[in-house]
Amino acid sequence: MTTIHDAPDEFAEDQLAGWLALYADRVRGVHGGVVGLPTEGAEPQVAVVVGGGSGHYPAFCGVVGPGFATGAVVGNVFTSPSTAQVYSVAKAADQGKGVVLSFGNYAGDTMNFGLAAERLRAEGIDTRIVVVTDDVASAEDPASRRGIAGDFSVFKAMGAAAAAGSDLDEVERIGNASNAATRTIGVAFSGCTMPGATEPLFTVPEGHLGLGLGIHGEPGIEDVPLLRATELADLLVSRLLADRPTAAGTRVAPILNGLGDTKYEELFLLWGRIVPLLQDAGVEVVEPEVGELVTSLDMGGCSLTLQWLDDELETLWRADAYTPAYRKVAAPVAALVPADAVDVAEDEATVVPDATDASRRAAGTARAAVEAVDALLRDHEEELGRIDAVAGDGDHGRGMVKGIGAARKAVDRVGQEAGVATVLGRAGDAWAEFAGGTSGVLWGAALEAFGRSLGDDRPSYGPGDVVEAAQAFADSIVHLGGASRGDKTLLDALLPFVDELRSAVDGGAPLVAAWETAARVAVEQAAATADLKPKVGRARPLAEKSLGTPDAGATSMGMILTRVGEVLAARAEQEGVNA
Repeated sequence: MTTIHDAPDEFAEDQLAGWLALYADRVRGVHGGVVGLPTEGAEPQVAVVVGGGSGHYPAFCGVVGPGFATGAVVGNVFTSPSTAQVYSVAKAADQGKGVVLSFGNYAGDTMNFGLAAERLRAEGIDTRIVVVTDDVASAEDPASRRGIAGDFSVFKAMGAAAAAGSDLDEVERIGNASNAATRTIGVAFSGCTMPGATEPLFTVPEGHLGLGLGIHGEPGIEDVPLLRATELADLLVSRLLADRPTAAGTRVAPILNGLGDTKYEELFLLWGRIVPLLQDAGVEVVEPEVGELVTSLDMGGCSLTLQWLDDELETLWRADAYTPAYRKVAAPVAALVPADAVDVAEDEATVVPDATDASRRAAGTARAAVEAVDALLRDHEEELGRIDAVAGDGDHGRGMVKGIGAARKAVDRVGQEAGVATVLGRAGDAWAEFAGGTSGVLWGAALEAFGRSLGDDRPSYGPGDVVEAAQAFADSIVHLGGASRGDKTLLDALLPFVDELRSAVDGGAPLVAAWETAARVAVEQAAATADLKPKVGRARPLAEKSLGTPDAGATSMGMILTRVGEVLAARAEQEGVNA
């Protein structure tokens, strides 16, 4: 929701005033918009004036600067600027070489920019119009399509051409060629809310996304079930490849654009799924852009733009630009070494130490336990997050899933010849590396300690060996974490577990029975942490608030120990061992 404003009906004017104050060193305000300040010693050039409604930043004023637009017309939120505004900005931007007006294909923009062009021509200013029509979802006929994020690609080509000294005919031709080579498809996850409004302009049904959205608060052409990142990437890429321009080559300049409420990290993830699809289709990616370039206030969603390049368009795409919202330097950074030229040392993780048969059998149990705990934590991720959010940052479930997921991948990469110390050591390394945070370090070190205690060279393992490994696991956490029993941490479940396990094994109980008894104690003690106040960690400042809620780390510890006990029982039954 757009919440920062004084008078909602003056939002467009007020935000532009603040923006102008911020960038007064490179732009100046004129009636209806902004123009760039002249560069000392620069020759006059064709003025590329772009524009549309507000709410799309960085479009449109954010791309005014050397190598890009000469001026930008700024209308009200999602509203075409008036004829007078377009005329005013174009008149201020004109350097005696003519003006190109460019905008997305919307009725209001077409009328107002068109009327302004007539007025400018009547005064002797040669004015051309380039309309952007990149949205493949909006119409079958390319000439009838809307202009959305492809605006950026077309504006960039014309701005670079003008900066290079091209005349008006050339800049107009390049603009039309760029538009003909550009295709975009977008999706929405949520609607945007106008300043002062309490409800979004549209909503997307639960569990769905809107396919083929516009950028003025209009919903998609159709609602389709929400897709995983891989499936979404395939949808975006396949739609654009199916609409590739006639005689298109194999090079593209892609833009993965966020619409205002989609996090950059999400866009990066999606881009990682898009790249191999383009490569598999024989498409060469040229200097891709990923980020917010043409937004729609706080709309959740994204779009993929492909501009199919020839030599001319590629040169213009790579050309330098310097604007408040976009900077590009064509020259490479000389100090960087290409990734494929860097010598990579042998990965120590590929070396598997020798192990006894007993250690390899124990490793099989460890693999099964890691797999079972992976499934367990994924099932309980949200529950653990909710518990942690009461007095913490709510990330315990996600962190544990991240850790066990990395551990499972590491275990899967280790050959079947590896012993239990190697398997658990690699699992611990991966957990610590990829989970991060305090719990990642603790779990990683503890798993390594458990494996190291068992070793890969023993001819056999008994219940006492497992007890000592569990003690090493706990000692590692105590040493690294600096907590004690009663501090409301995972130790409040783990230490009673180790004590009970030792007591049961010393009393003659088989390992499986002893583990199951000890795990029940751990679960009980985890629940009892609801009566404790945290004395260490992030939850300590919110100690009172945490009363009545068990510790998330202790809770997950109890769950994991219980599930490992189930794995031990299943393995014992398979091997015919007395449980």
